[in-house]
Amino acid sequence: MATVAVYIEAFSHYAEAMHLPRTLVTHHPMGRPLGPPGSDGRQREVIEAALSLVDSAVAPGTVERMGGVYRPGAAS
Repeated sequence: MATVAVYIEAFSHYAEAMHLPRTLVTHHPMGRPLGPPGSDGRQREVIEAALSLVDSAVAPGTVERMGGVYRPGAAS
């Protein structure tokens, strides 16, 4: 089964040290790796980016950093 972990930037060093199969790193705060509550659009972007790693990762231990910023209250 393919595995993708989603981490926030503050803990990305743990993902790198554990050599997880695939890791997506976001610039969101602790406890919100997928984005702000109620921000369906941003959460969908993060999930789609994580799922795309299943196909795009070329080697175990792939870590990809996702762009964008955390915007609470932003329209979905």
